[in-house]
Amino acid sequence: MFIVKYRKIFFTLSIITIALSFYAMAVKGFNAGIDFKGGSIIEVAYDVRPSVETLTTALNTAGFEGSRIQMAGDNDVMVKTRALSEADRQSLTKALAVSGSQMEEKRFSSIGPTIGAELRTKAWYAIALVILGIVLFIAYAFRHVSEPISSWKYGMITSATLLHDIIVPAGVFVWMGKEVDTLFVVALLSIMGVSVHDTIVVFDRIRENLKLKISNDFMVTVGKSLEQTFARSINTSLTVMLVLGTLYFFGPASTKDFSLILWIGVAIGTYSSVFIASPLLVVFEKWQNRG
Repeated sequence: MFIVKYRKIFFTLSIITIALSFYAMAVKGFNAGIDFKGGSIIEVAYDVRPSVETLTTALNTAGFEGSRIQMAGDNDVMVKTRALSEADRQSLTKALAVSGSQMEEKRFSSIGPTIGAELRTKAWYAIALVILGIVLFIAYAFRHVSEPISSWKYGMITSATLLHDIIVPAGVFVWMGKEVDTLFVVALLSIMGVSVHDTIVVFDRIRENLKLKISNDFMVTVGKSLEQTFARSINTSLTVMLVLGTLYFFGPASTKDFSLILWIGVAIGTYSSVFIASPLLVVFEKWQNRG
């Protein structure tokens, strides 16, 4: 009952975090990766890897200012830069072949700005369609629940919490200056899957307790349902977050940002499922009774 009783505190925390996320997006904007704005990426391996400063100097001298250098593994280096022609690619490769180190090119890929814009549009479509599909599924799954609130309101609340669960991690990423690419979108879709799973578990327990008529007060029913599922939700999320934390600290550099946003998203998703979604049912029920 604690969560439901003090729901206004949790609602306020969510409103503040969402406002801060939108502020970060408006002020700093998304740092789009080459997947969405176009560009080239090359990965090379050295027997003795040069320092970032040495590589930066070599690239700037060759005319590749502003390129992003990322260390990967023990001896690999990834360089992200503008879209390159074949001649530019050869110049870049020569610049990376700094003296004193043997270098091997492992991967090169390039995406034009038109394809990047198309991928960005499809990413938004994918997120919108996933949210719509989840809302329709929940409305169908809870179709026999009509009292005290109708099934479509369960779906609407779920969609609101899903937006909450992707806006906040996205805002954190923007504030940190992290690059937004296709892995970022995959992470957001994964976050929605984890979040909706937790929400459905709690909603299903509420549905069962409504059938059992454990109380005539809907607020009490929701509170009891949260008490019954709280430990499961927290323990499951902590297990996932432990794995993601291990991947972030001990995994390859290419998956660090992916595991980080998933970690943030799982934490936020668990919070919204427990502290936001179910208390919103109580709010809807009270509004309905007043009307």
